[in-house]
Amino acid sequence: MSAQSVHRKTRAFAPQGFFACEAAGLRWMGKATAQGGPRVVKVLDVGNDYLDIENISASSPTRKAAYQFGAQLAHMHDAGADFFGSAPDGYKGMCYFGPLQDPVPMATGEWTSVTEYFADGRLRPMVQLGIQRGELDDSDMQMTEDVIAALPDLLGDAAHDTPSRVHGDLWSGNLMWSDDRGSTQAVLIDPAAHGGHREEDLAMLDLFGVSYQSEILDGYESAHPLASGFRERFTLWQLYPIAGHCVFFGGGYVSQFRAMCRSLLR
Repeated sequence: MSAQSVHRKTRAFAPQGFFACEAAGLRWMGKATAQGGPRVVKVLDVGNDYLDIENISASSPTRKAAYQFGAQLAHMHDAGADFFGSAPDGYKGMCYFGPLQDPVPMATGEWTSVTEYFADGRLRPMVQLGIQRGELDDSDMQMTEDVIAALPDLLGDAAHDTPSRVHGDLWSGNLMWSDDRGSTQAVLIDPAAHGGHREEDLAMLDLFGVSYQSEILDGYESAHPLASGFRERFTLWQLYPIAGHCVFFGGGYVSQFRAMCRSLLR
């Protein structure tokens, strides 16, 4: 493969296992392609401070490609995971969530309950980290605990879903579009892959906006109908990444996190 077709992600003194975890996540998601999952960027090489992936020629999305991606994403989710909180298959180290310059540990575990996974594996650790960094405070943890107490009602039918193979950081910037194979198709990059809930990825796509969201959701439901009320749960699933943005950036994300908690507790 020529140098021009290789994209190198690099960071000096990267946290232990950061690039290895990302490589494992890409490969794990890529295994679902044979089951109808989306295209995932190919891992070429990985080291302590770099990750080499195939270079993707970017293009613009189309309605057809968005619909197809929705169905493909459902198939990737359906490829499953052993538990909520599972690391990518074969990976035993630390997992991470967040930007290249400031990733934070993401808990792994063997939760069988959606409620316990989301409370103990996601919300509590991220809010606690926000408190440690001085961006959040004890009142934010109390609001978080109130949301956790309400999870059985907030989750509704979604509480009965089984662990999915999720991307874990699927905002629109990690969803590329390419026509380098003759037709426009989605390509997934930069995951925080784990065993999670399928609605996590859909809520992340909604968080900062994504082109042709309606077509993606229609395509998804053509392959795997979602539990009733899934759109109303987007705010719930968005609490974790917004708490993360409080940790990484502070500022207006703090007031956004608080407003989201209040809206869920009405």
